[in-house]
Amino acid sequence: MSFLIFLAIVVAVVLYAIGIYNNLVNSRNRVKNAFAQIDVQLTRRHDLIPNLVEAVKGYMKHERETLEGVIKARNSAVSSLQSAKADPSNAAAIKELGASEGALGSALGRLFALAEAYPDLKANQNMMQFQEELSSTENKVAFSRQAFNDSVLAYNNAVENFPNSIIAGMFRFETASFLEIESEEKRAVPEVSFS
Repeated sequence: MSFLIFLAIVVAVVLYAIGIYNNLVNSRNRVKNAFAQIDVQLTRRHDLIPNLVEAVKGYMKHERETLEGVIKARNSAVSSLQSAKADPSNAAAIKELGASEGALGSALGRLFALAEAYPDLKANQNMMQFQEELSSTENKVAFSRQAFNDSVLAYNNAVENFPNSIIAGMFRFETASFLEIESEEKRAVPEVSFS
């Protein structure tokens, strides 16, 4: 009789461990699914940029350095996206993606700031359309990033909570990193002057 009780306890513990493992796998898959939504929006953003640069080139012939900076930042962001897409739960890849997307946002900000000095360019229908599409895409990226970060939070909680942390450690489930895309402008402290 005591053997049957012992066997029942062992079976219950094994089933509980299997449940924890499956929950960890499901949580990691939700992170991957949420990242797929970010991938769609960032790919759209990256695809718009070469067309934007082509539309601007004719007007901003003397701003070659800025245009090359945008293309360089875009290429870096595309590369980082590919690395992150391979494993969205890889913290280093996600941090690199966030940094490269932040650099791309800053480069685009400089481009749009320079475009203000060219009245013909500001009035150009293509330029206005690209700005609108990029703005719309930025909003979708922000929404997708929030959903991704929510999935990362749930996954990290599943990995770090006890007794899940024991199973996670045994099967090498690592915590994921939040995707933070910030531009230099957002981090800058605004200057206030009362003079």
